[in-house]
Amino acid sequence: MKDFSLFEKKLGLKFKNKDLLTQAFVHRSYLNENPGFGLDQNERLEFLGDAVLELSITEYLYNEYPQKAEGELTNWRAALVNAKMLTSVAEELGFNDFLLLSRGETKELGKARQYILANTFEALIGAIHLDSGYEQADTFIKKYLLRRLPEIIENKLYKDAKSQFQEEAQDKEGVTPMYKVMKEWGPDHKKKFTVGVFLGDAQVAEGEGYSKQEAEEEAAKAALKVKKWE
Repeated sequence: MKDFSLFEKKLGLKFKNKDLLTQAFVHRSYLNENPGFGLDQNERLEFLGDAVLELSITEYLYNEYPQKAEGELTNWRAALVNAKMLTSVAEELGFNDFLLLSRGETKELGKARQYILANTFEALIGAIHLDSGYEQADTFIKKYLLRRLPEIIENKLYKDAKSQFQEEAQDKEGVTPMYKVMKEWGPDHKKKFTVGVFLGDAQVAEGEGYSKQEAEEEAAKAALKVKKWE
């Protein structure tokens, strides 16, 4: 069993309910191999943490940047909460050493692992919120995630492909892109999606990913190439 007291010490956390901390790291695949484990997997915590994360970042941006328009703040928020950024922070904080995965998932180190790390980060926020309240979760988010904001602004990392494609499509063709799931496959804990991006009735491109959002972003990247709007 993992020693989560090391994790608490490293990140300056102190859980009253240690099971909540452990559950945040339990991937669905782990329970398939350990059905008598005694704790649920982390998807419900992730659901809660996602909402807490969005509120925390939205409040911070609203209060700290009163002169900025909603559209720009939305782009900054999206750059902070996307899977790539959450994965990067989770890796930096040593989440990989504490994940509870099946033997098969332990060997997976590509995009599937990145998606698991991003979800675990959200699950941990949900666990902190339940254990110690919103203020503690907010403090954690500010300490470990919001410090990435200056880098995002300076390097214009908020210019994601979906935003770019929408701006170009509206400017050049007067149309707002629409995204549609074309296919989904794989087990629940490792589902993949193919999403098509459309301008009107015409499909421009497709993208694949381990979440609908990731597949939409890949579709937008492909569409920018197709249209030569890069």
